[in-house]
Amino acid sequence: TVIRAAILIQKWYRFTMARLEMRRRYSLTIFQSIEYADEQDQLQLSNFFTFMLDHCTHPDSVSQIFTSPSAPQVVDEDLCLKEFEKKIDVPDSYYGPRLSFPLTVEDANALLHAFRNEQLLHARYVLQLLSETRRVLKEMPNITHLSTSYSKEITVCGDLHGNLDDLLLIFYKNGLPSEQNRYVFNGDFVDRGKNSMEILIILFAFLLIYPNDLHLNRGNHEDYIMNLRYGFTKEVSKKYKDHWKQILCLLRDVFSWLPLATIIDSKVLILHGGISDTTDLDFLNELERNKLKSLMRPPKSVRDRQDQTKKRIPTTKPSKHILDILWSDPRSQNGCTPNKCRGGGCYFGPDVTAKLFERYNLKMLIRSHEFKPEGYEISHDGKVITIFSASNYYEEGSNRGAYIKLNPELTPRFVQYQVSKFTRRQNLRERVGTIESSALKSLREKIYAHKSELTSAFAQYDVNSTGRISVNDWAAAMESVLQLELPWRMLRSQLAQMNPDGEVDFMSCFYDLKMGQPIKEAQPALAETLCRYRKDLEIIFNIIDKDHSGLISLEEFSQTWRLFTSHLGIDVQDDSIDKLVLSIDYNKDGHIDFSEFLEAFHVVHRLEKKAT
Repeated sequence: TVIRAAILIQKWYRFTMARLEMRRRYSLTIFQSIEYADEQDQLQLSNFFTFMLDHCTHPDSVSQIFTSPSAPQVVDEDLCLKEFEKKIDVPDSYYGPRLSFPLTVEDANALLHAFRNEQLLHARYVLQLLSETRRVLKEMPNITHLSTSYSKEITVCGDLHGNLDDLLLIFYKNGLPSEQNRYVFNGDFVDRGKNSMEILIILFAFLLIYPNDLHLNRGNHEDYIMNLRYGFTKEVSKKYKDHWKQILCLLRDVFSWLPLATIIDSKVLILHGGISDTTDLDFLNELERNKLKSLMRPPKSVRDRQDQTKKRIPTTKPSKHILDILWSDPRSQNGCTPNKCRGGGCYFGPDVTAKLFERYNLKMLIRSHEFKPEGYEISHDGKVITIFSASNYYEEGSNRGAYIKLNPELTPRFVQYQVSKFTRRQNLRERVGTIESSALKSLREKIYAHKSELTSAFAQYDVNSTGRISVNDWAAAMESVLQLELPWRMLRSQLAQMNPDGEVDFMSCFYDLKMGQPIKEAQPALAETLCRYRKDLEIIFNIIDKDHSGLISLEEFSQTWRLFTSHLGIDVQDDSIDKLVLSIDYNKDGHIDFSEFLEAFHVVHRLEKKAT
């Protein structure tokens, strides 16, 4: 009896753990699919953002920072540290670190202490640090060559994405950078997280102190157009209200000077994304990397040629090569195919890896760029390693972070970790429930933003207008519209109701969702369009915001909306948007608060609202 009970308990435990793991995996798949779809939108809209930056150059707008000949003069090569001291005063009331150049280890420790206590570094020191960083980076080659013979190990870290706690934990576990403790940080230091600026300051400080021992590769998010969408631009403007324009302008330059790759002992290639069947390291080593400030916005001479050929994404040789190494992902299938999920770069197979290795006598490729639940993944028969250092990337408890330690024999050792603020107080079921709930919330918002298209797709299967279709047809309709490559049949129970006959009530997908603050002047189709493109519209409004006040004129709004809908081929009547805009000009001064306007078009989950 005891043995039978033990076997039953064991079976129940295994079944429960398997279900929890299944829920965890499909939740992470949802997060990743939505993330890639978002990146694809960013690339597809790159031409429109470029147009806006070229044509909306108000004296104090974001676009002016990056386009005007009279932009802030901090990009001048002649502007030295002393001039920042003259131009920017540090008041006695400032109690943060006071830097002096050249920096010392004591300065770096002071920065770490300040940031642990949520202090800001004064703008004068930020600008001085960035200016010095640019000076050092300009002396570096496109591809950095290192040797393990000068130290026992080299540590390689992947994406941090503004998660300062992860960087602090890495330094706590692995030690601070030094001549005996060398690091390579493999791009994507910024965006998404709330402490991108602090991460840059720490990394740049150690770069200045140990330029031969700490190395930085450029990631696809070290790109000022990407920063407009994914949060870094907003972070800088909020933290440095008086000098944000100068800081962003200088950062654009600094990012363009970051090296593209690192090679250790002529055997290990480290770059952010991956490779393609046309990757040429010799070519990458010779190109002028600083000419390409953004892959979303190539130099104007290149854009003119693109306009003639009607191509959306930069395809000239230099930008194509950089796009491939910053955006590509490995796959188990042979060949090199366009990366349709992200909208840029490629999928490269084991044969592509083997070909590059043979050509350059390489042994291993270390790349980042891709979320991994355990913080790392080994593929292509051990030749390709993905390292991802941002723990809790999608949600608290969603994943571990990791870093690699390479010894002189170039044998990788993986160190995993997870910053835990709340999850220690939760059991496994609760942690998985939190991740699943957050993922499904994001997915439902995506579904609601495509309500009209989905309703039409469902109707094609509902020939008798019953409001019900089979599970297979429902899943096919969901994928045809959203194109997220998700296990829709498995997700059905979480997203739509089923009747006793086994058919799906397809409109139940939208029952528990509604628009944030219903505005009667907003027609359903218009409201849905505004909901779907909220992120993009926020970027565009920030570009044309004259004085960073959050207000734009009704005329500017209407013109921008018409340009945007024309670019995307959206059929929305002009008079409907005009009526809507007039209705939210509450004080009738000819301006609207666009943050308030966009807030009206976010999705509210009715059940969650009741629960709170």
